[in-house]
Amino acid sequence: MKQPDIRIGTLAGQGPRTAEYIRAILGHGFESFQINFWQHLHGTDLAALARQTADVLGGSPAVISSLAVYGNPLGTSEVDAETRLAWESCIDHARDFGCDLVCGFTGRVADLPIPESLPRLKEIFGPLAKRAADRGVRLAFENCPMGGTWHTGSWNIAHNPPAWELIFDALPDKNIGLEWEPCHQLCQLIEPIPQLRRWVPRIFHVHGKDATVQWDVVRAQGIHGPSYFAWHRTPGFGDTNWTEVISELRRHGYRGSIDIEGWHDPVYKDELEMTGQVHGLKYLKACRADYVENPKGF
Repeated sequence: MKQPDIRIGTLAGQGPRTAEYIRAILGHGFESFQINFWQHLHGTDLAALARQTADVLGGSPAVISSLAVYGNPLGTSEVDAETRLAWESCIDHARDFGCDLVCGFTGRVADLPIPESLPRLKEIFGPLAKRAADRGVRLAFENCPMGGTWHTGSWNIAHNPPAWELIFDALPDKNIGLEWEPCHQLCQLIEPIPQLRRWVPRIFHVHGKDATVQWDVVRAQGIHGPSYFAWHRTPGFGDTNWTEVISELRRHGYRGSIDIEGWHDPVYKDELEMTGQVHGLKYLKACRADYVENPKGF
């Protein structure tokens, strides 16, 4: 195993300055980078960025794990149309970055129950799935509710297992899967490890983000009271047993990346942002365990 079977990396969504950002943090030991965008590409020339990142990573074992665009591709506004175009562009250029994965939200028909988004989901992602398959690219839906529930919301329907069942029934394409993280499940009071065991065959990418659930608040006020009951955390500071997460991923043959999704931790933020991320990097590498070659002949 000359390279880690599961890489530990981070998000590098800095638009046209992404390559500069990767150069600035590469020395910390990140092994992969997800290049992510919010709603559209913000003027980024993906072909040029692919060349720039290749130059930065030249001679390094680090890779681009995936491209990602987060927005509402099922919507009807001008920016939603830009989100759809960004999905197409990321699909078309993924191979330029040496990766085969594009991630993002499914989108949602705003303010309607999840099942009522399925016809629009098929309309938009049926052609995108074929476009991706023709280029040897996979698509993965992130599991963030973005404040939505089963009954209402504005961004994403792929945030809980019953919704995943509906999505994969509507889109049976084998190149469609999940971008999973335990944070969004813990914040719905879902146990992440049993869920991971059930769904790991459909997990194409993992975000390194955790959560801390304040059970005293839940017991005293419930989840709709005035106090926060859960906090998003960088791995190493939250409730999840990442050693167990990585063991389950390995047990089922996962060979992708865990990319830390920073910029959420309520403590390790601002001037402590990279302090938290590098701690998370070291923590996840320790959970993965260093590779040691078996003795020859045994």
